[in-house]
Amino acid sequence: MATFFLVIIFLAFISLGLPDSLLGVSWSLMQVEFRAPLETAGVLFMTIASGTIISSFISGTVLKKFGTGIVTFVSCLMTAGALLGFHLAPSIIWLFIFAVPLGLGAGAVDTGLNNYVATHYKAHHMSWLHCFWGVGATLGPIIMAQFISSQHSWRSGYLAIAGIQFTLVVILLFTLPLWKKAESKTNRHQEEEKLANSSSTLDETEMENQKPWQIRGVKLALLAFLFYCGAEAAVGLWGSSFLVNAKHVSIDVAAKWVSLFYAGITVGRFITGFITLKMSNRRLIRWGQIIALVGATLLFLPFPVLFSLVGFIMIGLGLAPIFPCMLHETPLRFGRKHSQTIMGYQMAVAYTGSTFLPPMLGFVAAKSTIGIFPFIIAGFIAIMLGSSEKLNSTLARTDVKNIEKSNSTVV
Repeated sequence: MATFFLVIIFLAFISLGLPDSLLGVSWSLMQVEFRAPLETAGVLFMTIASGTIISSFISGTVLKKFGTGIVTFVSCLMTAGALLGFHLAPSIIWLFIFAVPLGLGAGAVDTGLNNYVATHYKAHHMSWLHCFWGVGATLGPIIMAQFISSQHSWRSGYLAIAGIQFTLVVILLFTLPLWKKAESKTNRHQEEEKLANSSSTLDETEMENQKPWQIRGVKLALLAFLFYCGAEAAVGLWGSSFLVNAKHVSIDVAAKWVSLFYAGITVGRFITGFITLKMSNRRLIRWGQIIALVGATLLFLPFPVLFSLVGFIMIGLGLAPIFPCMLHETPLRFGRKHSQTIMGYQMAVAYTGSTFLPPMLGFVAAKSTIGIFPFIIAGFIAIMLGSSEKLNSTLARTDVKNIEKSNSTVV
């Protein structure tokens, strides 16, 4: 059953990635049809992101009340309905209306499934989970481009993606009873495990008496998520502009080099799944951050332009293990009881980083030069590395205190 659920979760994450790049690919046609200003796409993106941030923040409470299966089913239904709404939208106002459920549904699915995998599966499953998100994010533009080139219709592309989403909704509907059985079995197992390991529950008991926001290290973890997603999104948004304007690379070559950044993330996460069998999450996070920082450094050093390509690939490969490994660490860092709520906080802050930090970089670059791009990216990664290392030292001190408490209790 565990393998069966994993397949469903992987399919859900492919579908989660499918809509992420559709707006950017289709906007040139949508803009002409609706006679909208160019910047309207940015406002639409912000609307979707706002819904995702809100649903991520409240997802912990919703998941505890209704369970992962029902929340995933309803959220995927909202997403599929929103994509169908985009296909049918008669005016730009309707796009904004359907952008709200699209964002709300995505945030709840993301948080719920990430917490489920972090709680029930191994670290390599988490890495492969986010690799499948990359598969969906890659397939979405390909499907849309096919309909645009063959039919010159962005609406048909949204209809096709909505059809895929509705197929997943049907699968989730028929598997709802199995989700409930699996979650109730897991709850019983956790209670038995808690009673059997009384010496290991001292920290759990202390955490249970605290509000999630007050648990030691939570704020540091949120800071790491903020700057991880800020760095990833900023490289994707401004990397091509940097290569064209600062490195004098042609537009088509710059686009290909940035695509290799995303390929580095996707392939890196697939490879990371095997590395997690031999290396801990914390070491993978640390080495990933160091590799990404070296890659960002290559972008501003006075080396031949080919080193910029190496830099983009290194940033992608370095970022690959960080996000899934940090998510998988959540129950271990902060306890199972609060993991759903804290996972929601982390996803909300992550989306906040990807929504607001790249525009901030663009604003600063517009007032100065796009040449600051690698310095800001390196700064984002350095802050993420510093907060992660501070979190590790905080958790290490907590572990020492718990051991001392355990020894004094035994005596």
